Amino acid sequence: MLTCIIRYEIDPAKRDHFARYARNWGTAIPRCGADLTGYFAPHEGSSTLGYGIYDIESLAAYEAYRARLADDPLGRENYDFARAEGFLRSESRTWLKRVDR
Repeated sequence: MLTCIIRYEIDPAKRDHFARYARNWGTAIPRCGADLTGYFAPHEGSSTLGYGIYDIESLAAYEAYRARLADDPLGRENYDFARAEGFLRSESRTWLKRVDR
């Protein structure tokens, strides 16, 4: 099992856009095959960092999941929403493997 942590730099004036984006992924990500831990928006400290965290079986499973997500109506809508509104300044992924179990 792999954990993907997506780090977002968001426009602090558009945090409500990020919250909508996160809620949409809360539906689309599990439907497309990943185990979503959650999306996290700024609260205290940084006003620009947000995170999305989910687990997936392998990098091969991730590729199939990404294809399903791109074909998913809500997934496409969310990608378009982010592009049109410009609230994501940057996005990066880190892959981790849990080792404490």
